[in-house]
Amino acid sequence: MNSNPMYMEYVDDADPQSAAPRRGWRILGWVCIGLSAVMVAGSLTAYGLYRRAFGNIAHEDVNAQLGPNRPKKLNSAMNILMLGSDTREGANAKYGRQLKNEAPRSDTMILLHLSPGGGQAMGISFPRDLMVRMPSCKSRKGGVIPAQARAQINSAFTNGGAACVIKTIESISNVRVDHFMQVDFNGFKAITNAIGGVPVCLPKAVNDPQSKLNLGKGKHNIKGEQALAYVRVRHGLGDGSDLDRIKRQQKFMGALANKAMSAGVLSNPKKLLDLMNAVTKSLTTDKELTPQVMMDIAKEMQGMTSGKLRFVTVPSGPDPQDPNRVALNAGAQPFFAAIRNDKTIPKEPEAGSVKLPPSQIRVRVYNGSGIDGQAGRVADDLESQGFQVTVGGNASGTTSTTKVMFGSGADQQAQSLAALIPSKPQPTARTRGATPGLVDLVVGSDWTNLKSAGSGIPKQQGEIRASDNICKEH
Repeated sequence: MNSNPMYMEYVDDADPQSAAPRRGWRILGWVCIGLSAVMVAGSLTAYGLYRRAFGNIAHEDVNAQLGPNRPKKLNSAMNILMLGSDTREGANAKYGRQLKNEAPRSDTMILLHLSPGGGQAMGISFPRDLMVRMPSCKSRKGGVIPAQARAQINSAFTNGGAACVIKTIESISNVRVDHFMQVDFNGFKAITNAIGGVPVCLPKAVNDPQSKLNLGKGKHNIKGEQALAYVRVRHGLGDGSDLDRIKRQQKFMGALANKAMSAGVLSNPKKLLDLMNAVTKSLTTDKELTPQVMMDIAKEMQGMTSGKLRFVTVPSGPDPQDPNRVALNAGAQPFFAAIRNDKTIPKEPEAGSVKLPPSQIRVRVYNGSGIDGQAGRVADDLESQGFQVTVGGNASGTTSTTKVMFGSGADQQAQSLAALIPSKPQPTARTRGATPGLVDLVVGSDWTNLKSAGSGIPKQQGEIRASDNICKEH
C-alpha cells in the first residue's frame, strides 16, 4: 500500500486475494448524520430514560492539542465536526485485517452547523480529495507534523486525529468548531438497524461483487451490511467520482435523518433508546460534549423539521494543479462568512414597521439585469429563505435599478420583501399585468444580494434537503 497519505487507497473486502488489484474504495458517509439526527430530531422530554446510553461514549481531549489561537465564536450557533473512522480494530477487523495495525483514516468530514435558535441545520461535506494548506499538528505518536502548503484534507485525520482535522478546517474557514463526533463501521450498521432501515432509490440495477451490493432498479429499504455496501460502493452507481458519491450519500443521510425525525421513531421510546444505544456505543467525542450539553442541544433543536436540514458540499471545483483532486473555489470564503455570521433569529421589527414571514409572501421574479440566469439565482436565494417563488422570465427591458411592484392585497408583502433588498426600492402598485396577492421583483443591474430573513446562509448549488424526494435527481 502506498505510504503517502495523499493517496489513501482503501480495500473494501476483508483480505482479498493477493493477486487482486487493490481497489481505491473511498469510505464516505458513515452515518455520522445519524448522530445529528439524534441531536436535531426533536423533543427528548423523557431524556432521563436515555442518560444511561451516554455512558457508552468514549471521550478525547482535543482542546489541549488545539491551543488558544482559534477562531472567535461570533454567535450562539453550534458547529459539530462529524468524522467517519475506518479503524479495523475489534469487530471492524472483518473489513480489512491487513489494515488492522495502520492508523485509521477518515473519508467522511461533515461540519454540522446548527443555527441559533434551533430553526435550521446544515451538514457541510468536505471532499476527501480536497487540497488545502495544512497547519502544523501534533501527530498520533506525540511528535509534531510541520505545516504544509498543499496537502489532501483527509490526511489530517490519519496524521493527527480529530484535533488535526479541526485545526485544518478552522484554518481554511475561520469557523470555530465547537465539538466533534466520530463513529466507525459497526456504529453505522447499528444505526441503520435501529432505525429500521433507510429508504434509497436506485436509477438502475446494481450487482457489484466488490462491495457485495446487489439491488434492482427503484426504491429499497436497506440496513446493516447492505446499507454499508451502498455507501461504500465505487462501481455501478454514478461516475465513480468522489463528488458524485458525496451527492448520493447526502441523499442517504437526508433520508436517514428524515426517518429519525418521523413520529415512528421519536414517539416510540424503545426505537429511540435503540437508536441512542446504537449511536453511543461506537461514538467518540471531545470531553466537553457532555451528556448535559447534548441534551441542551437536543432541547434547543426541538421541533426541527426535515425540510430545515440541508446538505451541501463546500464550494469547490477541479484543482488547477491536479485534475484528480479538488480545490476551494471563489464561492468558498463568502460561504464560510455566512456560516460564521449566521444569526438566524430575525431581529424584532421597528415600531410601526411591517414584517411578514417569507412563507406568507408570494414573489414572481423577472430578470432586468441583462445577466443570463440572474432571475433563477435570485429565485433560489428567495426560496432558500422560505418565500413562495416563481420565475417570470426576462423583463421587458434592462434596468439599472431593482424594482418591487405588487398586485392588490400584496402591499405589506411588498414592503417586507423590499426591506431585505440592500438598495431599498420603494414598492409601487403594478398597473398592468398585476396578479392579486403577488409581489413582482424585477432584478436590476444594481442587485447585490438579499439580506437574511432567517437562515443567513444562501442556497448553495446542488444542495439537498432531508425532506427531498429520494428519487429526485439533483
